[in-house]
Amino acid sequence: MAFHRNLDPELRVALEATPLPVHDLASVTPEELVGLRAQTRAMLAAAPPLDSDVVIEDRHVPGPDGEPDVRVRIYRPAQDGDGRPGLYWIHGGGMIIGFPEMDDAMVVDWVERLGVVVVSVDYRLAPEHPHPAPVEDCYAGLVWTAKSAVELGIDPARLAVGGASAGGGLAAATVLLARDRGGPEVAFQLLLCPMLDDRNITPSSHEFAEAVVWDRGANLFGWTALLGDRIGGDDVSPYAAPARAEDLSGLPPTFIDVGELEVFRDEDMDYALRLSQAGVSTEFHLYPGAFHGFDMMVPDAELGKRAKAARLAALKRAYRL
Repeated sequence: MAFHRNLDPELRVALEATPLPVHDLASVTPEELVGLRAQTRAMLAAAPPLDSDVVIEDRHVPGPDGEPDVRVRIYRPAQDGDGRPGLYWIHGGGMIIGFPEMDDAMVVDWVERLGVVVVSVDYRLAPEHPHPAPVEDCYAGLVWTAKSAVELGIDPARLAVGGASAGGGLAAATVLLARDRGGPEVAFQLLLCPMLDDRNITPSSHEFAEAVVWDRGANLFGWTALLGDRIGGDDVSPYAAPARAEDLSGLPPTFIDVGELEVFRDEDMDYALRLSQAGVSTEFHLYPGAFHGFDMMVPDAELGKRAKAARLAALKRAYRL
């Protein structure tokens, strides 16, 4: 594919040197989706193990009422401690792929740098499990984390919720649920290039019919997997698509970032603006020349380093470190 004229030069060089694999998600079959998930797991399994003393533990905790238990992956500093900051994390994957281990390296880095305890949720995926299964799994995991805060060494007053891409959208939805259901209390939300709007009507959602990682066709596929024929209709819940929420007041301080060259650009900008107008303290970053997931795909690029530093600084402020 031809690269966008605004693509950051350093990112362009990296993409030209090592082209990314291309998957036409707009027309993927159920069998191909299963294969794509397996391929993602195999690629991760082939990666070298992390060199860290962070303690990682998997548990199964109560899921939504009448539904299966949910696996959570817990990351803790090697040294025992109480009253640590907590981060409830939700992985990305377009609602259709992904698992907590994908984010091990990023999460371990936060644990090492911030002394934070992270709980990452392995929610059910669409289309096998459409809305509300993913967000209800995420909410159930948050409820367990808040109830288990003391056991986990987390300060309940410093529990944040975060996620990237589809996980960012699910994080925003989980925080909306927490507000509307009267808890748990969330101190901060960290939304990285979040997937927020099923309607796909913004200029950027049309502009990026071709994109480096996640284009319009893939986005339509992901939302259709989650919502079926309700996608874009009048009866979609804000707990599925947070951009649908009419009232954003009473939400915790928020950090949002997004790349210039991605489908989610305009919906994320709009959500940040509406949060601010609703009285929510909001920090927003738009990274010029950046595509979706640029910081993970090209981690050594200067733009990715800036993005990671801004997120780390935001978490430090939120945790009062």
